[in-house]
Amino acid sequence: MTSSYDDRVLALAGLAQALQQVRRIAETGQSDNAAARPVLDSVFRIDADSAEAVYGGHGGLAPGLRLLADYLASRGDDPLLPRLALATMQLERRFSGEPGTLAAVGQGIAALAPRAAELGSTHPEVLAALGTLYADTISQLRPRIMVQGNPHYLGQAGVVSEIRALLLAAVRSALLWRQVGGSQWQFLLGRRAMLEAVQRQLR
Repeated sequence: MTSSYDDRVLALAGLAQALQQVRRIAETGQSDNAAARPVLDSVFRIDADSAEAVYGGHGGLAPGLRLLADYLASRGDDPLLPRLALATMQLERRFSGEPGTLAAVGQGIAALAPRAAELGSTHPEVLAALGTLYADTISQLRPRIMVQGNPHYLGQAGVVSEIRALLLAAVRSALLWRQVGGSQWQFLLGRRAMLEAVQRQLR
């Protein structure tokens, strides 16, 4: 898999897009299917040969790319989103250091992949299975990701399942970010180059 700013910003856009949907469903009880589908699909593309292929092309990541552009230009309007992203990256590092958990997640995704191909990654049955997989594996690690939102919706099983499925997708993007050479130094030293890469992807 190639390592470039283009790959890195796609991974970050996937992370941002998944977490924005987490925030949306936690507050409103509903996600945007068009935005959720590309990041949920990415969970099943374990062996894709490029960052773009992980998401089925960069077109589906437009919402995440716009979020990333706003953040890099210091125009972000949701202070909880960067905190969630940082927590997800910390959790991914812990996850990647746990071979047993990695294997369990890989086996779970492989077992679910045929059903997801048949029904689609945003189908309630698939979301429930992904949510259970996350709860049984990654959610057991620390630091745990805490999602804030409307208690009315956070008490609904379907909402909780979709949030967990999207958190799994966010961890997948965080893993991709590290695989293509992303690091925290990028935010300190590479913001301008990353913003230029985002703008290229959005053209």
